[in-house]
Amino acid sequence: MSRFTTGHASLGDEPLLVLVDADGDRSVRIARRGATVLAIELPVGPRLRNIADGFRDPQELATQKGSRFAIMTPFANRVADARYTFEGNTYDLAPGAEGADRAIRHGFLRNVVFDVQREYADDKSASVTLVSHSIRLGTHAGYPFAIDIAVTFTLDDSGLTVEAKTRNVGDHPAPTFFGWHPYFRLSDGPIAEWELTIPADTLIATDADYIPLPGTRAWQALDKADRSFDFRTPRAIGDIELNHTYADLRLDTDGRARTRLRDPKTGVSIAVWQEHGVMLAFTADTVNRDARRAVALEPMECMADAFNRDDCKPLVTLAPGDERRFVCGVEFRA
Repeated sequence: MSRFTTGHASLGDEPLLVLVDADGDRSVRIARRGATVLAIELPVGPRLRNIADGFRDPQELATQKGSRFAIMTPFANRVADARYTFEGNTYDLAPGAEGADRAIRHGFLRNVVFDVQREYADDKSASVTLVSHSIRLGTHAGYPFAIDIAVTFTLDDSGLTVEAKTRNVGDHPAPTFFGWHPYFRLSDGPIAEWELTIPADTLIATDADYIPLPGTRAWQALDKADRSFDFRTPRAIGDIELNHTYADLRLDTDGRARTRLRDPKTGVSIAVWQEHGVMLAFTADTVNRDARRAVALEPMECMADAFNRDDCKPLVTLAPGDERRFVCGVEFRA
């Protein structure tokens, strides 16, 4: 029998995939709905702990409230006024909506049931690839483009890797980028005591609706910004409210930028890594369920409202037939 295995389970009527490391006593549960991670279990002291603050039941999974572990594409986080301009044309993602109802975020895939393309396991890892062909011309208001997405989750000795491949299967260039929205709950203690490290030199400045400021005003060097948001060296989160994007991430020698979260009382720690892009840290103050009991660390290819930014256009534009790859993950250091 291999050290790593894949399996199937359910949450009510919702089908799940399970990745298991028998030797390490670790497992990851992933719902096909939204390709949503529900649980990451690993040994902490004498017992197992689920460090993923995911959806707890079928009702939560169906409503997707809080976007826990959401696969965010073709855009991550907010689009200003749900409108954008691409190649000279203006599009409305919320036609007919007014005022606060014009809020839109996190893409189109949170409630899509993904297909299972591949499962694989051996003595080194277990992986599953989930695919969606649901983004097509005419299926989403304000987005007349065709995008395929394949997301591979791999559990190995170091942790969980998430690899996203986005392909433009339409006839025209398409705006698209990827983000992942995991929440972590390292212990039952308050997040104020947890230590956070974000290896970034730049803070993205936003307005009150968390839309980045226009042009170069969005890019604020941390040396000149409000130092209470500077986590370049490890420090306790305290009472600060985070819903902030960090850019110009410093890479380690292996080419990965690691955002670290640690509970000093239990010693449980993780590192959320990515090879490029930005990191959004969110202390879940506006989430009704267990506010400030988890921290979201969101690796993304681009900042919010990227469709409306000239400085992001080269990063979000995908030519017909082209494929873009984004890789991130979480290392377990319990």
